[in-house]
Amino acid sequence: MDVVRERELSRYRFDDHDGSALPSKVSRFEQEFRALTGARHCLGMNSCTSALYAGLLAAGVGPGDEVIVPGYTFIASIAAVVHTGAEPVLAEIDESLLLDPADVATRITSRTKAVLAVHMLGAPCDLDALDALTREHGLLLVEDCAQAGGGTYRGRHLGTFGRFGAFSLNVFKTFTAGDGGVLLTEDDELYETAFALHDHGAAPLRLGVTDGPPLFGLNLRMHELTGAFALAQVRKVPDILRTLRANRDKFVHAIGDLPGVTPRPLHDREGDCATVQAYTFTSAALAEEVATRLGTITLSRSGKHHYANMSQLQPDPLVATAPGTRRPDRAVTRRCYPLGSLPRTDDLLNRTIALSVGVVDSYLGSGVGIDATADDEAIGAAARLFRSTVEDAAKAVS
Repeated sequence: MDVVRERELSRYRFDDHDGSALPSKVSRFEQEFRALTGARHCLGMNSCTSALYAGLLAAGVGPGDEVIVPGYTFIASIAAVVHTGAEPVLAEIDESLLLDPADVATRITSRTKAVLAVHMLGAPCDLDALDALTREHGLLLVEDCAQAGGGTYRGRHLGTFGRFGAFSLNVFKTFTAGDGGVLLTEDDELYETAFALHDHGAAPLRLGVTDGPPLFGLNLRMHELTGAFALAQVRKVPDILRTLRANRDKFVHAIGDLPGVTPRPLHDREGDCATVQAYTFTSAALAEEVATRLGTITLSRSGKHHYANMSQLQPDPLVATAPGTRRPDRAVTRRCYPLGSLPRTDDLLNRTIALSVGVVDSYLGSGVGIDATADDEAIGAAARLFRSTVEDAAKAVS
């Protein structure tokens, strides 16, 4: 309501002739998110995709480079790489449903520039292993924290391990402003370049132009209404995560042990955002039967999260071309990834179901379970439903 009353929708206060105007909500959000995470720099943007794109460009990723990305992510992670002119190289996930460091090691070439660690379903990647691997090979480590806002690893906030971290404020995230994005970094030069890229070549806070060579930026800015929502919500993050983690623990305890079902292993349970609880079954047939009975889907069918569902990566010469054209000679990415390209990823996603704890999103595959307002009775009822469904499905497929 402050924004509406002040009638200033841009983060820049064009009426501030004497310096007496209130600081913008976007600026205050950046300050408070920086304080929450302990990051040196924070930049509010219009989406996580924009944060990834600007961050990759600012880090020097471009034509001729390869960036290793998990085969289970959202398509935006791959699209951001493609639009820099670099080539995405897909790698397997492991039982945590996150990027497998061992498989990443096998895909490093002389062209590899960066590894994109995507903290899927609110849980942190194995950052110890990925950090060691990228340091060994002199590569950039970049974090896609779109689904893990507020999460931590070994007590340190996600987004502060890599050269930069990108976050989403979309409605299906840990905390939301409807849409929007954030870039965190410890690197002064990367921050200044990313700021210029997101605001027509301007230096941070428009205090002149960039100190480096002039560059053509875009308009990827966050506006004041988004900043106002984000500012209000970021202050709730600690309470949100406490609620989600407490409900996850109650939910998992109420479900208990089930034959043929394994809870998703976590690299840091305390740092997990607890937005979903994933279970992997011993067979794809059992997982599919349970999903059908619950009215949900296995993760293999979760929209543009499984690489095999991304038409842009399939072997069609009219697909995977540069924006605005279907000419095969203007292809940005040369590799195709039809189903079967990542057999371990395919197998795990075929056998896994995600139950909602706080993020209820049928497209993601977490359309059933509980929500953030669930009380003990609702948690118990959802747990009993899952247990009975698994037991009945097991009999049906045996």
